[in-house]
Amino acid sequence: MYQFKKICLLFIILSFTAFSQEKKTLSGTVYDDRNNETLIGVSVYIPELNTGASTNEYGFYSITVPTGVYTIQVRYLGYRTISETLTLSEKTTKSFSLIEASESLNEIVIESNIERLNLKTPQMSVNNLTSASIKQIPVVLGEADIIKSLILLPGVTSAGEGASGFNVRGGAADQNLILLDEAIVFNSSHLFGFFSVFNPDVIKDVKLYKGGIPAKYGGRLSSVLDIYQKEGNSKDFNITGGVGLVSSRLLIEGPLEKEKSSFLIGGRSSYAHLFLPLFDNDNKAYFYDLNTKVNYRIDDNNNIFLSTYFGKDVFGINDSFVTKYGNTVVNLRWNHLFTDKLFSNLSLIYSDYFYGLVLDFVGFEWDSGITNYNLKYDFKHYLSEKIKLGYGINNIYNKFNPGKIIPNRADSGIIASKLTDKYANEFAAYIDIEHKINDKLRLQYGMRYSNFTRLGQDALNTYENDEAVLYNVAFKKYESAEATGSESFNRSDVISSFNNFEPRFSVSYTIDNKTAIKASYNRMVQYLHLLSNTASPNPLDVWAPSGKYIKPQLLDQYAVGYFKSLKDGKYTLETEVFYKDIQNRIDYINGANLVANNQIETILLNGKARAYGLELLIKKNEGKLQGWIAYTLSRSEQLTPGRTAAEPGINSGEWYSTPYDKTHDFSINASYQLSEKWKFNSNFVFQTGQPTNYPVGQYEVQGLNVPVYDDNKRNADRLPAYHRLDIAATLTPEKNKNRRWQGEWVFGIYNLYGRQNAASLAFRQNKETFKNEAVQTSIFGVVPSVTYNFKF
Repeated sequence: MYQFKKICLLFIILSFTAFSQEKKTLSGTVYDDRNNETLIGVSVYIPELNTGASTNEYGFYSITVPTGVYTIQVRYLGYRTISETLTLSEKTTKSFSLIEASESLNEIVIESNIERLNLKTPQMSVNNLTSASIKQIPVVLGEADIIKSLILLPGVTSAGEGASGFNVRGGAADQNLILLDEAIVFNSSHLFGFFSVFNPDVIKDVKLYKGGIPAKYGGRLSSVLDIYQKEGNSKDFNITGGVGLVSSRLLIEGPLEKEKSSFLIGGRSSYAHLFLPLFDNDNKAYFYDLNTKVNYRIDDNNNIFLSTYFGKDVFGINDSFVTKYGNTVVNLRWNHLFTDKLFSNLSLIYSDYFYGLVLDFVGFEWDSGITNYNLKYDFKHYLSEKIKLGYGINNIYNKFNPGKIIPNRADSGIIASKLTDKYANEFAAYIDIEHKINDKLRLQYGMRYSNFTRLGQDALNTYENDEAVLYNVAFKKYESAEATGSESFNRSDVISSFNNFEPRFSVSYTIDNKTAIKASYNRMVQYLHLLSNTASPNPLDVWAPSGKYIKPQLLDQYAVGYFKSLKDGKYTLETEVFYKDIQNRIDYINGANLVANNQIETILLNGKARAYGLELLIKKNEGKLQGWIAYTLSRSEQLTPGRTAAEPGINSGEWYSTPYDKTHDFSINASYQLSEKWKFNSNFVFQTGQPTNYPVGQYEVQGLNVPVYDDNKRNADRLPAYHRLDIAATLTPEKNKNRRWQGEWVFGIYNLYGRQNAASLAFRQNKETFKNEAVQTSIFGVVPSVTYNFKF
């Protein structure tokens, strides 16, 4: 009995010693050795404890572990691994500089430890792309493009060639939150989708969240595209650029104060329109953009960043029709490290999107846009090796300019008019928790609270019984109601207010070191709506806030995934199933007119939407041949039932395919390093044709046949399937090794076999044969390109 008591006492003492073992924090920042840029997502790993952390958006990491002697391994794909032995007997600040891996044919190995850490994280439905990988993907006209690269991933599609924006898991383009250095970008496309607004030379990191979205993000339903710009080289002065057939770009960066402060200036411009006069063509279509960034490292605990973006597009036909649109963003940020466990970021952001028309043949100009002012304060609290907290607040003030008509000729007969400006404020507070239960089970959960206030405006239309849309029983169709009057408000008045709680939850269970199962749920709320009755957003679309007649959209998304690392990380398999349920999705009455409509609520109905599907991604990460195969099987549908038993709703009150429904979406991306001199890239894309409507009959007017469409059926037909093959070859001269000037040639062919993909189908009567015919409009055939890239 005495021995038993001694054993019990010894066990208690040892247990107390183990649990009370003093812990110390290792923290710091990871940099790129070439330019002192911070690196995002670097793995800082301690193999003795099978634990680690990844650097945040500003390169900072923090790990709290028991005192002791440990091996610290710092790994990042494309860089040499650092392995150091450290004695952690006190709080330690340790920063690392990673050296880029040699550009040889040696394989870049993804270590199994890194794979295990990635498998264990509860985050799912996320895709990362680096600037280097984006530049390897062949695209139209030889210009590397972020959006075109994302479309090669599962769950991401476009509305077709020459179409703006992108769609994620069956969602509309306006349901994507696009952030550039935390600033909201309202239009991601140049030249109606031919290029994206993001200069690949300026971009450091791209992360697309399709589901399991952390609580720090809100305001959109389908996805978050979070893009960070480079900070500028604080060691050396560098110039990078490229010259292509239709556009060129230039990036200048360097230190303001060596290893303490730096600047970055990047610009792009297209110039194909300059050659049109040579062919007696006075049309014009061009874009330009400018990125700038300045950062200053005050001390080890404080950094200041100022970043800006300005872009503009101009498209004109004989100067009689000119459309202009563009984005402007400015962001001032302050990073502060309160302690080695508490990191903060304060941001003041201005964002503006403008769009307008010049119609000389009519005699007026049209101007509209949306402006917001954004204050964000985010914290990351590394409580222990098992619990990390993220929390913060966010306030956005929005001003909406629906449109203004300005006569530009004295004889036009046009009367100047202004649609009523609208104002709104959106506030949010959130907390997000990363919780390691044990080596197999990890959680990420949080809550976001959002409040949206529709503020006073000069005039708000009123309608009988508050019904802005009426149903005409005699003609069996929906009609716009006539306003019975209007109300005026002070700017500080509250017209409508909405409050929502948005829970988020993700879980990861590691079956073994190479296999994990993950699941997630997130509720999202969207208070801003892009009013567009076309498949692809265009500059005439109108952003509108929720209010008396427009309800916020609500999303519940569920996802389950299976993740597998094969052959020590040489291959990876990711597969997910998802289901999305959306309430208060806007729908339009037949014949809806969105242009210059001061009673926009009279063409809108509230419906609901759903999307569900299966995503598969297989990647090869090592060797001369690398790439991925992506496949998505999905449906995206909308339902707008009648408001009463007497109303049929839209599409007879039945589910119908949304314009962004793509049943099958298949893509292959491959790159092959033949030698140090030659590298080849290719991608193949196949998508089910876009939903549309074909005529169901015709009638004759003055000898001409006019097609008739069924107003009770929407998107009952489809365009032909979309597919194409692109290839590219990169030539890197051998003399690059021994000189400061580095150059490469990129030769590409877009749509190698000349597929005439249908952008639209028009039905008409042939003027010569007088027979009915369907005319297909295609944007691109075979498009060769040559680009010369350089840096020094």
